[in-house]
Amino acid sequence: MKTPICDFVNKYKNSGKMRLHMPGHKGKDFLGIESLDITEISGADVLYNAKGIIRESEENAAKLFGTKKTVYSAEGSSLSIRAMLYLATLYAKENGRKPIIAAGRNAHRVFMTAAALLDFEIAWIYPQKSESIISCDILPEYLDAFLSDMAEKPSAVYITSPDYLGNIADIKGISAVCKKHGVLLLVDNAHGAYLNFLCENMHPISLGADVCCDSAHKTLPVLTGGAYLHISENAPEMVNEYAEKAMSLFASTSPSYIIMQSLDMANKYIADGYPEKLSKTAFSVEKLKKRLSDFGFELVGNEPMKLVLSPKSMGYTGEEIAEILSKKGVECEFSDPDFVVMMFTPEIGDDEIDYIGNILLKTEKKEKISEKPPVLSISEKAMTVREAVFSPSEKIDISECEGRILASSAISCPPAIPIVVCGEKIDKNAIKCFEYYGVKKCRVIKQPE
Repeated sequence: MKTPICDFVNKYKNSGKMRLHMPGHKGKDFLGIESLDITEISGADVLYNAKGIIRESEENAAKLFGTKKTVYSAEGSSLSIRAMLYLATLYAKENGRKPIIAAGRNAHRVFMTAAALLDFEIAWIYPQKSESIISCDILPEYLDAFLSDMAEKPSAVYITSPDYLGNIADIKGISAVCKKHGVLLLVDNAHGAYLNFLCENMHPISLGADVCCDSAHKTLPVLTGGAYLHISENAPEMVNEYAEKAMSLFASTSPSYIIMQSLDMANKYIADGYPEKLSKTAFSVEKLKKRLSDFGFELVGNEPMKLVLSPKSMGYTGEEIAEILSKKGVECEFSDPDFVVMMFTPEIGDDEIDYIGNILLKTEKKEKISEKPPVLSISEKAMTVREAVFSPSEKIDISECEGRILASSAISCPPAIPIVVCGEKIDKNAIKCFEYYGVKKCRVIKQPE
């Protein structure tokens, strides 16, 4: 597969032209990559108004992912999420609806910042059962009942799948419910770009999502910040038509050409035998999971390339297991009192996978830790997200927060999932959650003098 962005930049690099344009390094090495770092010069195309090499590269990606349109982000899935929500808001207004989005409660905090900017109404979908605020199990029949009970239908349903703990939702079933109720399905698939290339395609677009985001940098060999906004063939035409506008509304006008080259090169990598490499690694990870399960570790989630342990059954916190691995030269993605998360790609070889297994299988079993994380209760809404974010606030100790209204959109447990949403009242249970996850202070709405 061709790499038009990379080819253009390399040709320009080798041309020896004097760079009387941005960036200020003028192609001279400081880090060693400056010669490949350009701006939107003649022939380099313009991201979000692409007609040349960027458009060609995005079309290559669209073919690989089976989408109607794929648009690049050099600012991660955060940008793509804001764009998705803008499109859902626009879709609502075009169809004479109030902009309401029904969302799984484990939405990333960027969802809150988008709500503050776009001022849509949120109908929170709480999990039926969950032992962690990181996950939000939403079964199709539960969603069907939830939407049926709503007096006013949302314009979209927004879910996170896979979530941080590797739980993959029933996208096909959820999509059928969304179509039944005439609402869009938006999926935060930040952790699942690779799902399209498994033997059994598990990507949200292939299973019925209208729009989704992928963080290419999380699971593909792409530099940090590289991501996609995917539009389905079945999405309404206005969603496809306004995709670039939605991205440009929130994006920098100086996108990184280094990141775009990385996305461009990923197309070639995927087309050149990636599914076979992925299948081999997924098989090795599955073998590791079985070894660990047989040994006594409790595993969480069903995502093929993520290993999530709940090690309290072995007498350890997630943080303790992460520390054991770190001392042996293995750095995990995430850990908290309950879980430790490891993410694999074909760039991790079988020897390395065996090495991780051998460390964990030498772990001495201890007395089970019975302490469970606090479970979230449904919080009382006092004002909208937008009203809270744009209200005067003050920072106080968590111990003093009961009954106060949260002002910050960023108070969350470690993987950026809000414990309380800004605009909601903080109750005793929320304070227990804050304390459990080590949050000592938060910003609340100022009270009248």
